[in-house]
Amino acid sequence: MTITVIQGGNVLDLGQGVLLDHHHVVIEDGSIVEVTERGVDFPGARVIDARGKTVMPGFIDCHVHVLASNANLGTNATQPNILAAIRALPILDAMLSRGFTSVRDAGGADWGLMQAVETGLVPGPRIFPSGKALSQTGGHGDFRPRGDVLEPCSCCFRAGAIARVVDGVDAVRLAVREEIQKGATQIKIMASGGVASPTDPISNTQYSEDEIRAIVAEAEAANTYVMAHAYTGRSIARAVRCGVRTIEHGNLVDEAAAQVMREYGAFVVPTLVTYDALAKHGAQYGMPADSIAKVASVQQAGRESLEIYARAGVPMGFGSDLLGEMHAFQSGEFRIRAEVLGNLEALRSATTVAADILDMRGKLGTVAAGAIADLIVVDGNPLADIGVVSGQGERIQYVLQRGEIVKSQSRA
Repeated sequence: MTITVIQGGNVLDLGQGVLLDHHHVVIEDGSIVEVTERGVDFPGARVIDARGKTVMPGFIDCHVHVLASNANLGTNATQPNILAAIRALPILDAMLSRGFTSVRDAGGADWGLMQAVETGLVPGPRIFPSGKALSQTGGHGDFRPRGDVLEPCSCCFRAGAIARVVDGVDAVRLAVREEIQKGATQIKIMASGGVASPTDPISNTQYSEDEIRAIVAEAEAANTYVMAHAYTGRSIARAVRCGVRTIEHGNLVDEAAAQVMREYGAFVVPTLVTYDALAKHGAQYGMPADSIAKVASVQQAGRESLEIYARAGVPMGFGSDLLGEMHAFQSGEFRIRAEVLGNLEALRSATTVAADILDMRGKLGTVAAGAIADLIVVDGNPLADIGVVSGQGERIQYVLQRGEIVKSQSRA
C-alpha cells in the first residue's frame, strides 16, 4: 500500500467553480481516496507540501496529433516509421510538462504508443488513440498531390500518416473493425474539407450519409463512438444526424447546426490555437501555400463559433490540433477560450467536459474520491489568472499520474 498526501493546498472544485482552501488530497495506489479539510496523519506517507498552491486535475487535450512532428502532413507521412515514433517522444514529454496528463489523439497514434506511455517506457500523457482517421478519396486525409495519375494510397502503412483513404459502405465497415482491432479507442472520420490537405475545399461535405451511418454502427457495436472533422454548419448537422458524437473544429457552425448538436447531445472540440499558429508560423515550418491560404477563412470565425455553441448549450472540449514545432503553443488555447468564455469555462473544457467526452466522468478531470490521481499543483489561482496554466508549465510545481510524481520543478 502506497499513500501520498498532497497537503494544505487550495483544491479547485470545477463543479462549483471555487477553490476549497487548505484541503488535503489523500492518494492510495494511484487513486484519490479522500479530499478533506480535516487533519490527516498517515505514518510513512509521502507528503507533497501544497500550501499556497492550487491543486487541480491534470488537463485533457481532446484533439492532438502526437506523431505530427512535421507541419506538412504529406511530408510527415513519408517518414520512416521508427523516425516518426522517435520524433513523437519530445512532443509527448513537453505535453506532460504543460500539465496534460491525458490526450485523445485524432489520427496517427496507435495502441503501441499508448502502451509505451501506459507502461512507463516513455513519459507522456495517457493516450486515447484513434488509429488512422478515415478519409474518402480526395478528402481531408488524402495528401496525394493533384496530377494526371492517381497512384494508390499507401497511407495506412506509414506511422507518420494521420489517416487512411477508404471508400464505400463495405470498405468503411472493414476499416472501422481493423482500427478497433488494432487498439483504437474511438473512430475519427473526415466529414468535410480541411485546411492542411491540398485538394479539398473547406465547404465540401465528405463521405455519403450511408458511409457515415455504417461507420457509426460499427463503432457503436464495439461500444465506442465516432469523432468527425467538420467545419460548416451543413457538414456538422449532417454528421450529427448520422450519429457522430463529437465534432472537431466546427469553426463555421451556424445557429441551426448548433441546435442540432444540442438536440442530439453532441460535443464540439474547437481547436482555435492552431489557426493562430498556422497564420503566424505555418509557412516558416513547411505548411504548403494552398493550406496557408485557407487559414484566414476559419481563424476569426472560430472565435465567433464559441459564442454560438455557448448560446446553444453545446458542451465544448479542449483541443489544440497543432503540428510540428507549433506543438509548443498548446496551452495558448486556454487564453483564447478565456477571452471569450471566461477562465472557469476554459478550465472546464480541459477537465470535466473533456472527461465526459472520453466517457471518464468521475475518473479523470476531477479532484474527488474515486478518481484516478492525475493531478497538477500550480503556483497561483487560474480562476483569477489564466496565465498560470497557459505557458510551458513554468507555474506548474508538480504533475502526477496515478499518484506518482512524473514532473516537478526540480525534475522537469
